[in-house]
Amino acid sequence: MSCSFCGVAMTWVGISIALVGALGYALGAALQQFEAVSEGASLKLMRRPRWWIGGVIGFTGASLHAVALSFAPLIAVQPISVATLVFAVPLAAILHGRRPHRAEISGSIAVAVGLLGLLLLVPVHPVKPHLTNQEALGFLGCVGLVILVTHLLGRKMGGSAKALMLSVAAGAMTASVSTFVRVVGGNFGGDFGKLLSWFTVAIPVLLVCAVVLLQKTYEVGYFGISYAAVQVVDPITSILAGVLLLDEAVPTGWLNVVPALFAGALVVWGTVVLGRLSPDQGVPAAAREKATVSP
Repeated sequence: MSCSFCGVAMTWVGISIALVGALGYALGAALQQFEAVSEGASLKLMRRPRWWIGGVIGFTGASLHAVALSFAPLIAVQPISVATLVFAVPLAAILHGRRPHRAEISGSIAVAVGLLGLLLLVPVHPVKPHLTNQEALGFLGCVGLVILVTHLLGRKMGGSAKALMLSVAAGAMTASVSTFVRVVGGNFGGDFGKLLSWFTVAIPVLLVCAVVLLQKTYEVGYFGISYAAVQVVDPITSILAGVLLLDEAVPTGWLNVVPALFAGALVVWGTVVLGRLSPDQGVPAAAREKATVSP
């Protein structure tokens, strides 16, 4: 009984840490998108202090997310980040010098509530993650294929459709980072010798790839659909990895399936609403210098 209680307690500790980290990630994303939509996803961003500030804040949030994955399973931690949709989208609007549209608020809330509803339906049974080399390489191969296909499709599209395709790629890549962090962190147990594996080396490489893909997504200008899609694809991919590769549990039975379908419908509706919004265009340098945000 005590072991079961400790497992549940550790899971909720992980969820709490993940929520704080997600708030930081949302603020960092809004700051970086503001610069990316103005400068483009190029090396020019390296000269923008606000982009670096957003990166530091976002990295801190991501680090807390990684810590959370050491306490709780993927299927419990990953969907937490979607709660920040209701903060990230309005923040991005304010940075662009306008008030958030009602559609942005309603769409963000719908996506956040839908995914959080799915989170509450997921059974919490902490297990020690195990991933073989063959499974890891197969997983990365699938993620790479998703990125290739979505980018090829994105080249033929424009507007929100392009932002959506690029977001799917970015979400799949961030999910791969979370999956590897979960495996490394879940098996750490204070033994630094267990960090000596190619899994540990892969994490920063995958993280850099995720950052690049996110900037390409932000560049299109549709922050609402971009951020929402990443937050949807990331946990879904992670949950699939957790279930298929790490032996984590999923909800079963009609009492769980029906609410899950309703929550999924909310996610789809909110994503469609966000996808129909107009993009934020680049703003003059003078306006960028005057824009401020309070953490």
